[in-house]
Amino acid sequence: MPQKLHILPTINLRQLKGLEDTKSPQFNRYFYLLENLAWVKSYNICFELEDCNEIFIQLFRTLFSVINNSHNKKVQMHMLDLMSSIIMEGDGVTQELLDSILINLIPAHKNLNKQSFDLAKVLLKRTVQTIEACIANFFNQVLVLGRSSVSDLSEHVFDLIQELFAIDPHLLLSVMPQLEFKLKSNDGEERLAVVRLLAKLFGSKDSDLATQNRPLWQCFLGRFNDIHVPVRLESVKFASHCLMNHPDLAKDLTEYLKVRSHDPEEAIRHDVIVTIITAAKRDLALVNDQLLGFVRERTLDKRWRVRKEAMMGLAQLYKKYCLHGEAGKEAAEKVSWIKDKLLHIYYQNSIDDKLLVEKIFAQYLVPHNLETEERMKCLYYLYASLDPNAVKALNEMWKCQNMLRSHVRELLDLHKQPTSEANCSAMFGKLMTIAKNLPDPGKAQDFVKKFNQVLGDDEKLRSQLELLISPTCSCKQADVCVREIARKLANPKQPTNPFLEMVKFLLERIAPVHIDSEAISALVKLMNKSIEGTADDEEEGVSPDTAIRSGLELLKVLSFTHPTSFHSAETYESLLQCLRMEDDKVAEAAIQIFRNTGHKIETDLPQIRSTLIPILHQKAKRGTPHQAKQAVHCIHAIFTNKEVQLAQIFEPLSRSLNADVPEQLITPLVSLGHISMLAPDQFASPMKSVVANFIVKDLLMNDRSTGEKNGKLWSPDEEVSPEVLAKVQAIKLLVRWLLGMKNNQSKSANSTLRLLSAMLVSEGDLTEQKKISKSDMSRLRLAAGSAIMKLAQEPCYHEIITPEQFQLCALVINDECYQVRQIFAQKLHKALVKLLLPLEYMAIFALCAKDPVKERRAHARQCLLKNISIRREYIKQNPMATEKLLSLLPEYVVPYMIHLLAHDPDFTRSQDVDQLRDIKECLWFMLEVLMTKNENNSHAFMKKMAENIKLTKDAQSPDESKTNEKLYTVCDVALCVINSKSALCNADSPKDPVLPMKFFTQPEKDFCNDKSYISEETRVLLLTGKPKPAGVLGAVNKPLSATGRKPYVRSTGAETGSNINVNSELNPSTGNRSREQSSEAAETGVSENEENPVRIISVTPVKNIDPVKNKEINSDQAAQGNISSDRGKKRTVTAAGAENIQQKTDEKVDESGPPAPSKPRRGRRPKSESQGNATRNDDINKPLSKGRKRAAVNQESPGGLEAGKKKIHLQREKMKAKQKQALASAKTWIQNDPEQKMKLTSKHTFCLEN
Repeated sequence: MPQKLHILPTINLRQLKGLEDTKSPQFNRYFYLLENLAWVKSYNICFELEDCNEIFIQLFRTLFSVINNSHNKKVQMHMLDLMSSIIMEGDGVTQELLDSILINLIPAHKNLNKQSFDLAKVLLKRTVQTIEACIANFFNQVLVLGRSSVSDLSEHVFDLIQELFAIDPHLLLSVMPQLEFKLKSNDGEERLAVVRLLAKLFGSKDSDLATQNRPLWQCFLGRFNDIHVPVRLESVKFASHCLMNHPDLAKDLTEYLKVRSHDPEEAIRHDVIVTIITAAKRDLALVNDQLLGFVRERTLDKRWRVRKEAMMGLAQLYKKYCLHGEAGKEAAEKVSWIKDKLLHIYYQNSIDDKLLVEKIFAQYLVPHNLETEERMKCLYYLYASLDPNAVKALNEMWKCQNMLRSHVRELLDLHKQPTSEANCSAMFGKLMTIAKNLPDPGKAQDFVKKFNQVLGDDEKLRSQLELLISPTCSCKQADVCVREIARKLANPKQPTNPFLEMVKFLLERIAPVHIDSEAISALVKLMNKSIEGTADDEEEGVSPDTAIRSGLELLKVLSFTHPTSFHSAETYESLLQCLRMEDDKVAEAAIQIFRNTGHKIETDLPQIRSTLIPILHQKAKRGTPHQAKQAVHCIHAIFTNKEVQLAQIFEPLSRSLNADVPEQLITPLVSLGHISMLAPDQFASPMKSVVANFIVKDLLMNDRSTGEKNGKLWSPDEEVSPEVLAKVQAIKLLVRWLLGMKNNQSKSANSTLRLLSAMLVSEGDLTEQKKISKSDMSRLRLAAGSAIMKLAQEPCYHEIITPEQFQLCALVINDECYQVRQIFAQKLHKALVKLLLPLEYMAIFALCAKDPVKERRAHARQCLLKNISIRREYIKQNPMATEKLLSLLPEYVVPYMIHLLAHDPDFTRSQDVDQLRDIKECLWFMLEVLMTKNENNSHAFMKKMAENIKLTKDAQSPDESKTNEKLYTVCDVALCVINSKSALCNADSPKDPVLPMKFFTQPEKDFCNDKSYISEETRVLLLTGKPKPAGVLGAVNKPLSATGRKPYVRSTGAETGSNINVNSELNPSTGNRSREQSSEAAETGVSENEENPVRIISVTPVKNIDPVKNKEINSDQAAQGNISSDRGKKRTVTAAGAENIQQKTDEKVDESGPPAPSKPRRGRRPKSESQGNATRNDDINKPLSKGRKRAAVNQESPGGLEAGKKKIHLQREKMKAKQKQALASAKTWIQNDPEQKMKLTSKHTFCLEN
C-alpha cells in the first residue's frame, strides 16, 4: 500500500507539468487534475510516507516552474490551496522545502518569472503564522550561528530579508533582533551590508519599522558614528530617502547629520549636503531650519567640492521657492536668508568662491536669461531686501567685474601699439593681473598667454572682444559675442578643452549680461512706480520708501560701472524728480549719479542742464553735508564753466559764515572745503583769509556753548552739539584746503600741523576752558588724529610732519574712548591697504597690543595680515617696485616700530620689568605677523635692522643719553624676541638694511655698541613670565627677613557701587586675573564710557570701614584725577561698550631718586602681574596720563603710598590734605612746563598767518 501511495503523487507531478502550455489540447484535463488535487487535498496523504518531503519539494518546484502570465487567477488560486494546505497541516517546513519557496524571491529569479514571485509572495502571506518560525530558524542558522552550509540561499539572506519584509513584516518578527546583533559585528563589511539592508527597510515608503522596533532603529542610528567610513557614508545616503518618506523621523536624524556634517571625510560632508538638499527640493517642509543650517555652515568648508555643493544647493532652493514661489510665501520666507548668505561668500579670499558667487547670481538670484523687465524687477527687489553686508558684496562683485573689463580693454589697447620691449613688459604684467582673476592662477597664466597670442593673430576675434567690453554693448550683443568667441576657439577633436573653459570663465566675468541702457531704463521705470505708489512693493515684502531708497542706491552703484547706460533724457528726468524729494539719502544718491554719468549733459541735453544747475547750487548752500559735497563735485565734473559756477557758491557762503549759529555752518564749511580742494588755483588765496580770520580765530579758538556733562566719552551722532560738528568740519576744511594746494610755500601746513598737535595735547579741549564735554572732546581728538593721517598721504606734507607729531597721531589708537580707537584704526587700515600712507604708519598697529578689548586687538591683527600680504603681493607683481623697497617692504616697519615704542609715554624707566613686558607685547604683536614666513631670509634681515639701530642715535634727541638708552633697550627686547622665536635669524642677512634718516642718525665711525641693555634675568622674565630659577647656594643664603609687599585682597561685592558722577563707585581690584580676562566687560561694574569711575584697592582685609568715608575718599581722588587722567591705556578696563573709563588713584614717587613726572602704562595687565607677588603700587597708585599731557607730581610732599606699607583706612583728613597738595603741585608744574603752559589763542604760532 505505501508503494501505491508513492506512485500516485509521482504520476500526478508528471501530469501537472502539462499546465505550462495553456494552448495545449490537454490543458483542461490538467487543470481539472489540479483543481481536484487542491479540492480534496490529495497530497496530504503523503505525510504518511517517509520521503514525503521529497514529493513536496518536487510538487512546489513543479508548480513554481509551470506558472506563467498566460494562467488565469483560478490556476494560481488552486496552486496556492494545494501548497498552503501542505504547509499549514504538516509538522513543519524543512529547509529544502523553504528554499523551494524563497528562491523565487531572489532578484535574479524574480526577474525571470514574475508570476512565480507573485505566487510565492501570496503563499507566504497566507501561511505567515506557520512558516514564520521556519524562516526565523533559517536566518538564525545563517546570521547568528554562521552556518552558511544549511542552504544554498545563505549568500542571499539580505535580499531575502528585504523581500520578506516587503511581503509581510510579520514574517521577520524573530529575525529583526538578529539584525541588531549583526549591526554590532566586528567586521566592517558585514556591518556595511546590514546597514544597506536596514536603510532599505527603514526608508521604504510604507515602512513603520522605526516606530515598531525602536531598539533596532536606535542601534541603526548609531552606525552614523561608525568607525568604518563606508558605513557612515551609507548611513548618510539613507537619510535622504528617510527624510522624503518619513518626515516624522527628521528629528531623530538631525543630531546625527549634524555630527556627520563635521565629519573628517570630505565625501561624507558632501553627501550630508546632497541628502538635505535633495529632500528640500522635493518638499521644503521635509527639512527643518537646523538641517538647512548644516548646509549653510558647509558653505565655508575647507574643501572646495563641499563648498560648491552647499552653495549650488542653496542657490537651487532659492530659485525654486523664492524666485518661482513654488510653495507659497511661507516657504519663501523660510529660505529668504539664502541670498544674503551666498553673497557674503564673496568676501572669501578664494577666487573659486568669488567666481561661483558670480555664476550663482547670474543663473539663480537674477537669471540673465529673463526678459529685461522681469530681470530688472528681480534685481530691484533683491537689492532692496539684501542686508548691508550682502549689498556691499554685490557692489564689490560689480566693481571687480568692471575692473577686469578695464584690464582686458587695456590689453587690447596694448595690441594696437607697435611692438617694443616696454610694450611687451606692460602686456606681460597685464596678463598676470588677468590670470589672478581666474581659477587656478598657475594654469590660468599659460592659458591667458595662449589666448593673448590668438588675439594678436586674429583681428576678428579682437573686434568681437572689443565689442563685448565696450560701454555700449547690450546684453543680447554680449550673448552673441560670447558664443562667437567660444565657437572660434572650440576644437571639435578635443571634447574636453581646458583652454576653452578658462576663456569662458573670463568671458562670463566681463560680459555685461545684466545691465545695459534698456535695463537702466527699466530700473528707472520701476523706481518711478514706487514713487507714484503703483508698484508691487508690498507684495514683494518691501516698503515703498525702502524700495525707492535702495533702488536709487542701486542706480548709484551702477553709475560707477555702467555710466554710459544712463545717458537718456528719460532717465535724467526721473533723477531730477528724485532730487526734489524730501528724503535726503535719495537726493544725495541722485546727485552722485549725475556726477558719475552726466559728462555729456551740457552738450546733448541742455534742458536737463538748465534745470539741474539751480538745484545743485541750492544743495551746495543749504543741503545736507553729504549733498553739499556731491553737489560741488558734480558741478566740477560735468560743467565746462565750473569756475563760474563754483564762484557763485563760494562767495556768498564765505561772506555769510557766522560762528554764533553753528547749526548753519556745517553745510557751508563742507562746500567751501571741497571747492578749495577741487579748484585751488582759483580759491586758495581767498580761502586763506577765511581760514585765518574765521576758521581758527573765531570758530576753533572759542567755545561758545557749554557741553552737557553726561559722563560719557562718546555720544551718538544725533546728540553731538552743532558747535562741535562745525569744529570737526572746520578741521576737515583745513585738510582739504591744504590737499588742494599740495605745497607748503606759505608755511600754512606747518601751522595747521601745530594746531592739530595742540588739539591732541589738550585732549580735544583746545581752549582749556573746561566748557566742552568729554564726548565732544573725543570727537575732536578723532578729527585731529584723522586730519594728520590724511595730510600724511600727500608726500609734500608727509615730509614736514615731525616725529613728535607722528607720535601724537599714533597715540590716538590708544585713546581712552573705544569708538575713537575703533574709527581711527579703520581709517588707518583703509589708507594703508590702498598704499596711500607711508610705511611708518603701519607701525601704529603695534600699539594695539595695549588695547584692553580683545576684539580690537583681533581686528588690528587682521589689518596687519592684510596690509603685509598686499605689500608683498604688490612687490611680486610689479618688478619696478624693487626701487621703492624702503617704502613697500613690510619688514621695514621694524625700525619705525622700535622708534615709536622707545618714545611711548608709558615707557619711562628702561629697566622696569613691567614696562619692558609691555614693550615686548607690542613688538611681538607686529613681529608675530611678520615672522609667519621666513621669506628671503627676512628673520635675519629684521635682526640686522635692530642691531644696526644700536649703532645709531635717536635723531629726535641725539644728545639725550636717556632717550638713546630707551631706544637701545627696545632694540634689545626686539632682538630677544626675534632670537627666541626663530632659529633662522642667525644666518647672514642677504641685504644691508637702510634706516630712515628722519628717525635715526648716521652711524659714527668706529662706534661699537655691544652692551646689553637688559639683564639675563629680565630676558627670562620677558620670555617666560617667570623669574630665572636661583641656584642652590642662592636659595640657601637668601636672607629670611627680606622686605616684601603684603598681598592685597579683592574688595567684596558689598563694597562695590556704581555712579556715573563718581560719588560712590567702588570697584573690585583686578586680582589674579589673566591677560584675556582683563578685557571682559563682566569683570567690572562700570557703564559704557563713564567719565570718572574710581577703583579703590584694599591693601589688607578691612571689615570696619565707614562707607561714608569711602565715598569721600572717592570724591577727593576724582578731583585729583581731573588733572592726570589716562585716555586709553588703563589696565583694568572693560570690553567694548563698557571700558571707556578714567581712573583716579594716588601717586607714587620713585624710591631710587628725585621724583620725575610719572607716566602710566596703557592697555592690558601684563601676563605675570599678580602671580604670587602683590600688585605693585606704581601700577595702581600713580596718576594716569594720556600720553600727551604729563601727569602732575608733588615734588615737595613725601612720596606716595608704598604698596603694603599704607592701608586704605588712613585718616580721612590726611588723605584729603595730600591730594590737595598734589593738585596744587600739578598746577605749579604745568605753569612751569613750557609745553603745558602754552595758551591756545589766536596770537600763537599755530595760527594760519604768515
